[in-house]
Amino acid sequence: MNTTQTNDFTSIITGRRSIRKYDPSVKISKAEMTQILTEATLAPSSVNMQPWRFLVIESAEGKAKLAPLAKFNQQQVETSAAVIAVFVDMNNFDYAEEIYGTAVERGLMPAEVKERQLAALGAHFANLPAAVNRETIMIDGGLASMQLMLAARAHGYDTNPIGGFEKDQIAEVFGMDKERYIPVMLISIGKAAEAGYASVRLPIDTIAQWK
Repeated sequence: MNTTQTNDFTSIITGRRSIRKYDPSVKISKAEMTQILTEATLAPSSVNMQPWRFLVIESAEGKAKLAPLAKFNQQQVETSAAVIAVFVDMNNFDYAEEIYGTAVERGLMPAEVKERQLAALGAHFANLPAAVNRETIMIDGGLASMQLMLAARAHGYDTNPIGGFEKDQIAEVFGMDKERYIPVMLISIGKAAEAGYASVRLPIDTIAQWK
């Protein structure tokens, strides 16, 4: 990575703030939102099953449904360009053939490796306890969520991760199977109307060890 790239990435990281009030006049086109989400999906995931699913809530009707589920985050819901509900899919292995098959088509994986991997993974997922599956894909969902916020920042937008919402209700309210789709977090996105506050981080000597 050259110096310019390093400086750009550092500014994305250090300039990120959790924003609670956005400029309500700013909208994000579907094309640009698609690009941001596409960049978010470059995050790693366990055996590349990419379990994250995104619900982009941007219409007045969608926000009206969301508002009572995010009672302590009304300002973000009302003023943001959108709120992205990040879910993970308990049936993520249903897409294994598509993912690995496309890798073969693009010359990224030999066909025999695909067949060997899918056979092994099929046996693994067939006996995988639901709790273990959920724990694994929640980690994957967190990785994609952070990448989404950094991608948004690179596009010039601000975000705020939200954990305080009615997780037991949101899937059903938006017509999703709540047993299959598990909410990870909400991420509001838009242009900041007020500067966010910088925050303190613990020193590395406190949180890291070298052996």
